Amino acid sequence: MVSVREVSAITKKQLALREQLWPGMAPQLWHRLANKGFATIPKTMPLILRIMDEMTKGAPVSSTYLTLWCSTWDNGFVQHIKPDEMAYASGFGGQRGEHTWAGRMKKLEELQFIYLKEGKSGPMTYALIRNPHEAMQWHRAQKTPGLTEASWSALIERALDVGALDMFPAPPPPPTPPPVPPPANIFGFPPPVAPPPSATAEPAAPVVTPPTDTGDV
Repeated sequence: MVSVREVSAITKKQLALREQLWPGMAPQLWHRLANKGFATIPKTMPLILRIMDEMTKGAPVSSTYLTLWCSTWDNGFVQHIKPDEMAYASGFGGQRGEHTWAGRMKKLEELQFIYLKEGKSGPMTYALIRNPHEAMQWHRAQKTPGLTEASWSALIERALDVGALDMFPAPPPPPTPPPVPPPANIFGFPPPVAPPPSATAEPAAPVVTPPTDTGDV
């Protein structure tokens, strides 16, 4: 895993190289700290989208998923979904655009990449996007058709490269060993009994006898 210090060093080298290749182009580039209206995505996203489409051959869902992701505020939650706008942004137009988009949304829910709730806009008013890495682990365990060994290997390799440790759940803790029984009494003698603690008495204070007045001068 790359440390924060290493990332900083890599970033500085990349910026220096970029400036050599395209000098003075920085003002024309998009930067998340200078521009608003962005969404955070994992660097494994291109492979995740590829695997999604491999799982749904003939009915790709990646554009629908990415449109949904870009509608969040970095909280995995989308509310007040407008089917016509979402369908168009996902690449589905015409009279059957919304119908096609709704089918892709249902497929994403069947594959447990998202969860849907109904509301005033219909049965898909709200959506919750599950951690895609967790969903991929589930599909791996379920041996979902379409998740090939090649794509899985590429995904975990990329996750390691970028430090996405949530792709690798921690192993369960080892079981607690049973308590050790006391040694068996093979000679038949009763077990030794510890003596009671003896009370330590404090030493008596010395008796001071006053001197006797003999009357001598």
